[in-house]
This record gives sequence, C-alpha cells and structure tokens, in this order.
Amino acid sequence: MKSIALKMSLLAAAIVALPAAAHHSANMFDPSKSVVLEATVKEFQWSNPHIWIQVMVPNAKGVEQEWSIEGGSPNLVGRQGWKRNSFKPGEKVTITIRPLRNGDPGGSFVSAAFPDGRKLGNGAGVLPAPGAKEAPAY
Repeated sequence: MKSIALKMSLLAAAIVALPAAAHHSANMFDPSKSVVLEATVKEFQWSNPHIWIQVMVPNAKGVEQEWSIEGGSPNLVGRQGWKRNSFKPGEKVTITIRPLRNGDPGGSFVSAAFPDGRKLGNGAGVLPAPGAKEAPAY
C-alpha cells in the first residue's frame, strides 16, 4: 500500500512539474555561441517570470536596431545584487548573450560590463559556453 501511494505521489509531482519544465525551455537560444553587444539601454523590465533588457545596437549599416535580452527572475538576479535600476535608459553597456537560434535580434543574458567598471552576471551562465566561439561584437 505504501508503495502504491509513493508511486502515485511521484507521478502527481511529475505531472505538475511538466508545465514548469516546458516554460523554462532554453531551446530558442544557441548555447554554443556568444555574442557581444556594444549597446545603449532603452528599457529595463524588472518583472516576473523573467527580467528583460531592451537595448539599441547599431547594425552593420550603422542603423540602430532594438535587441531583446531575457534574463533570470527578479528573485534570482536580486540575490546576485541586481536592483530595479541596474540598467538605466540611455546608459552604455557591453552585454554578452547566447543568441536566438533563428537569427532575430535577441538572446539570453550572460553578463554585462559598464563603463564605470560595474559588472553583472547571471550565475553559472557567466562562464563561456563549452567550446563556444566568440562572435564579433555588434
């Protein structure tokens, strides 16, 4: 009887966890690549379930293009010292991301460096991806 109850509990836990696992899929990002963006902050969204950093990056023709960078939850990055105002509109920043696989202007946040020497990371993602080839800065 205890064995059946344990199996049913494990099954119920697995079923409940499936939507969370699906939500947190990172398949849209290419973990084998890193892209460095020389950017200007447009907007910083401190909201659940993930923070977003909107930045403007000049493309190859010098035209500003908006990039959307997804980060961790406010709870996660807050425990690493981030604040609601860690990225201010108009501020220059060098951001490293894992780019979107489809080539759209966006990616998953890895790290940021500011002209005043401040640096922000996202925990384990700060390290380069194993075997990653650094892409040219935009």
